[in-house]
Amino acid sequence: MAAPTTAPIDLSAAMVTAPTALADWLVIAPMGLMIALGAALMMVRHKLWLHGWIAIPGLVALVLLDALLLYRVAVHGPFTMTAGRWLPPFGISFTADLLGALLAFASGLVALAAGIYGLRDINDTGRRYGFYPFLLLMMAGVTGAFLTGDIFNLYVWFEVLLISSFGLLILGSEREQIDGALKYAVLNLLGTTLFLIAVGYLYAIFGTLNMAQVASLAGEQREGAPLITLSALFILAFAMKAAAFPVNFWLPASYHTPRIVVAALFGGLLTKVGVYALMRVMVMLFPLEREELSLVLAVIAALTMLLGALGALAQSDLRRMAGFAVIAGIGNVIAGVAIGGATGVGGAILYAMHSIVVMTALYLLIGEAARIGGSWSLQTLGGLYREAPWIAAGAFVIFFATAGLPPFSGLWPKIMLLKAALDVGAWWLSAALLVSALILTLALGRVFLLAFWRPQLAGAAVGAPIAPNSWQRSTPIAGLVAVIVVFGLFPDAPVRLAQAAASSLADPAAYIQSVFPAGGAE
Repeated sequence: MAAPTTAPIDLSAAMVTAPTALADWLVIAPMGLMIALGAALMMVRHKLWLHGWIAIPGLVALVLLDALLLYRVAVHGPFTMTAGRWLPPFGISFTADLLGALLAFASGLVALAAGIYGLRDINDTGRRYGFYPFLLLMMAGVTGAFLTGDIFNLYVWFEVLLISSFGLLILGSEREQIDGALKYAVLNLLGTTLFLIAVGYLYAIFGTLNMAQVASLAGEQREGAPLITLSALFILAFAMKAAAFPVNFWLPASYHTPRIVVAALFGGLLTKVGVYALMRVMVMLFPLEREELSLVLAVIAALTMLLGALGALAQSDLRRMAGFAVIAGIGNVIAGVAIGGATGVGGAILYAMHSIVVMTALYLLIGEAARIGGSWSLQTLGGLYREAPWIAAGAFVIFFATAGLPPFSGLWPKIMLLKAALDVGAWWLSAALLVSALILTLALGRVFLLAFWRPQLAGAAVGAPIAPNSWQRSTPIAGLVAVIVVFGLFPDAPVRLAQAAASSLADPAAYIQSVFPAGGAE
């Protein structure tokens, strides 16, 4: 038998031995909070009156945590916390940089707006079947995807948000919802499978899934590894998640089926996780492959934005129109990734932030329009300006912002993208950006003229006017409209942060240093 030893074991080669700084817990606090509160709601699932009292303060806390996280990253740069105090890449790292922190903060804002709106929009049956637990779990998945530093963990957070989104999609169990959920599930599971295959391929090449280490090793492996093939797999997988051409048909076939507050969450958040993953992988991990595939990305972007805008113009159902507007916005983000550079990627990041807020606001607004007008169809809606002037005013702001018209939030990312495209000589992509914006303006102008400005049609059903105490519906829309206006009138800080985030993606030295402070990424 071997004699027992009392020699001390040196853990410093495998583990972080210093105490974890309290501020570092910020990077995992949002996900921990959402999962804990979601579990608490499941334990009191029969006490429906408690759901709002737990969920709304929890979402307020999420926004505050995301704001603190963004402040710390903006002031001090990226920082990392690794699970179990294992040194990366042995432990799974969570790394907060400007890109992840910006999108997490914007997502927290719209989740809070949707949670408040759901107090009135979701009935007791919807709460009993888990609206608020699913909402909190979905936010854990969305935030975790933005903050993880491990590409397999990114896949795991995708799964978390997909599982919760399935539950939200079928709340009510109506036939239309089941049909939409089937289309949504099949295409997203196919995209998830492609993503998992690409992750396995990446591990076979690099022997690691830590994104900072992959970014460090990519230059050395480039000569002998099929990175173009790997990049193409990632692009296809993320294009399916983001509803980009030609794999975008599932979105307008499913997003019109759930409750409008659920559709607002989906339109604002889920596709943005797909374009975030595309930016993270193609700009930070494989920049040379992004450049090689830039023409392919640019063609995908142009077709996505044009077909999305044309689809919106062709629709008479407000929910389907909003779904195509989401697709058009995804084309704008992919255009920035295709162009590259601080201006192009910065424009893509800024547009993603803008789209998170505006698409959520658009869905909530058309939900109010349909409730007051008694229909989702432009063929029967009319007279909403007289019935609800404040809804008409909100529609004016949201429609202008969606189309990228001044003076609201959509103008500035559009200008950045146009400038970036012209700077690299991609005049045809600039033309696609402008034409899609023009078509989207026509589509939204048509909605305003028919649903709001046109007098009420004879014999058309009109819903009950907004009750004086319906702050649960009016406050979220008014808050999002205020964000859109402030974003548009005072764009300096968002533009500066988006450009800084783009620069940190293109030069991930600070990101890598936060994960491997001793230079052990090799």
